[in-house]
Formats: sequence, structure tokens, C-alpha cells
Amino acid sequence: MKRPLTPFPTTGYFGPTYFCDRENELDQLIRNCSGGNSTTLIALRRLGKTALIRHLFHHVNKDFVTIYLDILATESLGDLLNKLSSAIAGIWTERSAPGQKAWKMIRSLRPVISYDALSGAPIVSVKSTPEESKKTIAELLAFLEKQQRPVLVAIDEFQQILEYPEEHTDAWLRSLVQNLGNVNFIFSGSQQHIMRELFTDPGRPFYRSTQFLKIGKIDPEIYANFIAGHFRRRSRPVDDQVIKDILKWADGHTYYVQLLCNRIFLSKSRKITPSVWKEEASRILKEQEFVFFGYREMLTKNQWSLLKAVASEGPVYHPTNATFISTHALGSSASVLRSLDALLRMELVYKEQDEKGKSYYGVYDILFSRWISGIRSV
Repeated sequence: MKRPLTPFPTTGYFGPTYFCDRENELDQLIRNCSGGNSTTLIALRRLGKTALIRHLFHHVNKDFVTIYLDILATESLGDLLNKLSSAIAGIWTERSAPGQKAWKMIRSLRPVISYDALSGAPIVSVKSTPEESKKTIAELLAFLEKQQRPVLVAIDEFQQILEYPEEHTDAWLRSLVQNLGNVNFIFSGSQQHIMRELFTDPGRPFYRSTQFLKIGKIDPEIYANFIAGHFRRRSRPVDDQVIKDILKWADGHTYYVQLLCNRIFLSKSRKITPSVWKEEASRILKEQEFVFFGYREMLTKNQWSLLKAVASEGPVYHPTNATFISTHALGSSASVLRSLDALLRMELVYKEQDEKGKSYYGVYDILFSRWISGIRSV
């Protein structure tokens, strides 16, 4: 496995050395897999669910055939077929026994096969009708069911199947999955309300068909020790308070913590002082300003005002509270509710529950929160 350019990679998986904690979550996933149970994995965006899946694969790949599908960009069953075919083609060479069968099946579809310029992984593109796609996906899953080792398939951004033009895709897929004994699944998603509906609504086909695992923020003390260890092992002294400030600024969201530490590590300063991390944070915000101004251009005036209000105050427990509305000049409570619904659909704002079960709203983009709060120069 390659070594990352810094000990704080923001993309990819580089082994346990560069992965922080999630020991309890990993243990539960391993137990679910070992027991033949599929898992629904949900988390807010940027909290590291995809990295956790890769971390799990690292630990179980001797016992399981592991397959990862990110279907966020898919728009139909045909796209899903291409993703699954490409993933299977990338596991086995044509010379291996299972590879011969897999590739024979794939080539029978008369696909266009290309190769990723960076990874060299095969990319399979098949033109098929919805019914042909269903038939072939079923055949590929049946092929996986016959493997000697159990198979673990992780489908990331699973809620995307509800956007397919083919009706009742979830019911059709459930009818296939429930008949598999050698293939387990991880259904992962960041749109929590949709994932909950898919797996907890008694009227949905996947109702109570999996074990649930929701991941939150990493314990600050554990994360602080992880960060300090990597800096100090490379002779980059850093005070504990500086690390606490970094975690607070990033609100404990894994991606933003990694991003800021990545940039700090690449700075020329040997000692990580408050001024060093603040300078890097300011640069990040400055670089993102065009994105933030883009939010303003795509939103109505009321939506923009509400987004700014949630970003500056978050978490917001009562968005229709008179004080909150008057403080930010948001108009009427009805207007706030309409804007809030729009921001939730656009995934600029999320709804979450605290440890006491109380609902609150926050902004997905932590950088936007910091920028809108006036911390451009930190």
C-alpha cells in the first residue's frame, strides 16, 4: 500500500496507520459480516463513512471477497449494471478460475471496455434495456453467490436508487438480496432521512432487513492524540491547546480536520504555533470564497438569509423561534419553513438529533460556517 504525501490524507485509504479510531464501529461491522448480517451505515457527509468501509475491507479481505460501488453518479439500472460489472472485472484476472467465468459473462454483454488512466482498473460500459439490466445484475449476483469465499458488497450512497426512472427498484433489488446467503451487503448513505425511510418504514421493501450503524464524530481526545503523534513523529512539535483549537475550528468533522492538518503539515513552519494553523485556516477559507458566493447566486434571498443564520448560530434548535427570526430578519415563520425545506432538499442544511434526542439544524459545509461567521482572518 502506498504511503500518503502527508500523514493526513483527505482522499483514499492508506492503511491503519493513517486511520483514526472507529474501533467500536469496525468491530460491529466485522461481527455483522461474520454473522451473515447486512448493515445500513449512515452518517453526515464528511464524517468518514467511505474511509470506514475501506478500513473494514483492509481487515477482512483475507476472508471475504470485497466489492465497493459508489452509485451517487448513477441514474438508472443500466448505470448500476456498469458499476457492478466494472467492480467484478477489477477483482479477478481473466486467467483465474472465477475470472474466466466472470469475464465470459461480461463479454457476452458486448460491452465497451476501457481502463482508468490512473488506477488501470477496467471500466465496463454496456448498453441494455431496463429488463436486460435486471437480468444481468441478477446473474452477476448469482455468480457472486457461488464463490468459495463469502462476498461483501458495499453500495455507497444507496439512496440514489430512488432516483432511477425504473419504478420499484428497491423492491426488485430486495427480492434478489433476500435470496443470497453467501453475499452480504453494506448499504451506506449520507442522506439520513431517506436512508431511515428505506430501512425503517414498514411499507418499504428493505424494512428491518439489516443491522443499523450510525457513525458520529471521533472522540476529541482520541483524535488529538492521533494528530499529535503524527506531527511529533516527524519532529514537528505542537502544543495540545493548538490541536484542541484545530478540532474546535473543524467542529470535529473528519474531512475538515484532515484538510486543515494536511495544510498545516505542508507549511514550512517546523513548530506548529497558533499563528501557523490560523494562517492555513484563513487560506482555506479564502480559496473557497467563490464556492460560497456561488451559494448566494443559486439561492433566493430568503434561503440565503436563512443559510447564513444557521451557519452563524448553529446548531439551531428552533428555526421558527421569534427571537431567531427577528435577529436575522428572516420574515415570517412560514417563509422560514419553506426556505428550510428547500435547503434540506439541496443538502446545504441537515437535520440531526443530539444525545438527548432533540432535533436541531446545522450547515453541512463547516468552512462556510467559519467564513460566514466572520472568521476570514481567524
